Amino acid sequence: MFLHVTDAKYIKDYTIWVEFNDMTSGNVDLSSELDDGVFKPLQDVDYFKNFKIRGHTLSWDSGADFAPEFLHEKARLTKSCT
Repeated sequence: MFLHVTDAKYIKDYTIWVEFNDMTSGNVDLSSELDDGVFKPLQDVDYFKNFKIRGHTLSWDSGADFAPEFLHEKARLTKSCT
């Protein structure tokens, strides 16, 4: 199955709740992913909040995006830890 994000909501700080087409959902903390390159502007929380679902994943106007498989794994790991 080709994974894609079907819904997402900003939670707090650098955490977004994400839902996928396989019905998996969970909070994804991206705080550790914002140090370099195209992701650096996302360190501004006000900018971080302004994501969109484009191309089956989360993206920002700066061109930053995360592979849906990466987000899915982070959401799945979050669920297994709770």
